[in-house]
Amino acid sequence: MQLEELIAKVSRLSAARQQEVLDFVTFLEQRYADEQVAEQADWSDHQFHALSIDQAMRGLEFEPDLYSEDDLKERWQ
Repeated sequence: MQLEELIAKVSRLSAARQQEVLDFVTFLEQRYADEQVAEQADWSDHQFHALSIDQAMRGLEFEPDLYSEDDLKERWQ
């Protein structure tokens, strides 16, 4: 269906029916926008795993060392 044909059909409707068409188009925009966001947020397992590790390790470089080698009972070679 061409845009001109759609405009012609909608223009023949009453104002109340035109509002229904507008409401439906708005609904479709929201519905498919939500689906696009969901598709973009669909991460692979590798991406999620990498982010999880990054988040878990974030800030550890600033943590003080709690133990030294002297605290070890055995030293592994």
